[in-house]
Amino acid sequence: MMFAAAALAAVAIVAQDQSALRAAPRDSAAQHAVLTQGDTLEIRGQRMDYLQVYDHRRERAGFVRASQVRLTTLAPEEAPALLAVLRFLRDAPGSEALGIAYAAAYLKAAPADAITGEPFDALGGMAERLARRASAAQGKTAEMAAAQMEVAASYGVNFKGYEHEGAIRLCYDGEAFRRVLALATDAPQRARAALALTRHDCVDPALSPIERPLLDQWRAEVLDRIDNAQFAQLPEQTKNRLRLRRAGVWSQIAFQQARKGSSPQAAAQRALTELAAVNKTELSDSDQVDYTEAAMRVGASRWAAVPAVPTTGALEIKTEPGAPGETCVLLTDARHANAQPLARRCTYGTVWAASASASPNGRALALAVQPLATWRELWVFRRQADGWSIDVVPPAASNPDLGYIEFSGWVPGNDKMLLAREARTERGDRRTLEVVSLASLATEHQGSAASPPLLFGKWQDPAWKRQTVALR
Repeated sequence: MMFAAAALAAVAIVAQDQSALRAAPRDSAAQHAVLTQGDTLEIRGQRMDYLQVYDHRRERAGFVRASQVRLTTLAPEEAPALLAVLRFLRDAPGSEALGIAYAAAYLKAAPADAITGEPFDALGGMAERLARRASAAQGKTAEMAAAQMEVAASYGVNFKGYEHEGAIRLCYDGEAFRRVLALATDAPQRARAALALTRHDCVDPALSPIERPLLDQWRAEVLDRIDNAQFAQLPEQTKNRLRLRRAGVWSQIAFQQARKGSSPQAAAQRALTELAAVNKTELSDSDQVDYTEAAMRVGASRWAAVPAVPTTGALEIKTEPGAPGETCVLLTDARHANAQPLARRCTYGTVWAASASASPNGRALALAVQPLATWRELWVFRRQADGWSIDVVPPAASNPDLGYIEFSGWVPGNDKMLLAREARTERGDRRTLEVVSLASLATEHQGSAASPPLLFGKWQDPAWKRQTVALR
C-alpha cells in the first residue's frame, strides 16, 4: 500500500469526487481527467487558487483547485494527525476511497515500530464496506463506487467478484484483516477480522471438492483464534456474531466429513452448541437475519450429530455403493432383502440413515437426504396399489440454496404426516409447520412454531421435538 510517487516533498490527496484535473489554472481550461476522492497527486507548484500536480495513476499533468485536496508531507510527525483523520473516516459511508488513501498515508508516514493493528482494521473495514456498496449500487451510484474501487486498487487493495443468482458479488480479499490477526491484541479488532475473513457469501463457488474442505477448516481455525479470554472481553453482539459464524462453518465441516466417510458427530455437535449459545435478546435486525441463516445451515446438517445406527422394524433402510460417488438406498422388509428390495433409488447426496422413520401402519417411510451442505430434502416412500413409490420433497420450489425439510411425526389412522420446512426463497426466509396428506403429498394445514397446526400438539415426534432447530 504505497503511493505511486516515491520520496515526495509533499503530496495532495483528492478529497472530493468529480474533481477536475485541468490543463491550466482556470475553471474554463480544458479538463484532462475527472479525479476521484482518494486519488494521490504529486505537487509540482502552485498558481493562484490551483496546485500544479502530476497524476501518476493516469500519467497526466495538470492543475487542480487547492480547496479540493488535502496536503501532507508524509513525515513521521504527521502520522498522529493522519491517524486521527483515518479514525474519523473509517465509519463515514461513501468516503471509503478517501479513508483508504489516509490509511496508506499513515502507514507510509508512521515509524514501523509504531504501527499496530488499528490502521489495518480501519482499512479492511472500509474496503469491505466499499465492496458491499459496489455490489448493490446501480446507475450513477455504481459508477461512483467503481471509480472508488479503482482508487482503492491503486493502493494495493484487491477485490474479487463471484457470480450469485445472476449478479456479481464483490468481496475484499482480506489482506488487511490478515495483518490484524498477526498484529492486533485488541479483542474487538481480532473479532472483526475473523468475521470478515470467514464470510459465507464470499466463498468462491467454483472451489473444487478438494479445495472447499481445506478452506472451511481454515475458516474454523481463524474463528477459533479468538480465545476464551479475548471472547470474554467482547460485547454481547459481537459474541453472537462469532457464535453464528462458527455454527455455520462447523455445519459445513460436518457435511464434508460425512461425505468423506469420517465421523461428523463432533463437528455437527459443535455447530448445534454454538447456535444454542446465541443470546437472542441481543440480536439486532440485521443479526436476526444472520441468526435465521445460521439456523438453516445447522438444520440442514443436524442429522450429522446423531450416531448412525441400523434401522429396525418392519421396514428398514439399507445403503450400498452405486456408480462412483453415488449411494443407493434400498427399502427392505422381512420378505424383501437387498437382492429384491421393495424400492431402490440412488443419489449423489448424503443419506442420513438414522433419520428413517416408518409410519405405524407400515405403508410409508420418511428419510432425510442432503445433496448440498445447506440443502436437505425428504424422501417419502409410499406403498401404492402397484408397488412402492419414492417422492423427493424439497424445502422450497426455488433453486437449491439454503433450507431443509424434515419429518416431524405421523398421524395414525389418517394417512397424514407432519413436516417442518424452512428455506430462503425469492420472497424471503420462510419457516412453517405443516400437516401433509400421504395420498397426494399436498399440504392440508400450515402454521408456525408460535402457532402450530392442531395435530402437531398431539402427534409430533418426541425425538424430532428434542433435536430440531425449527422450534427455536
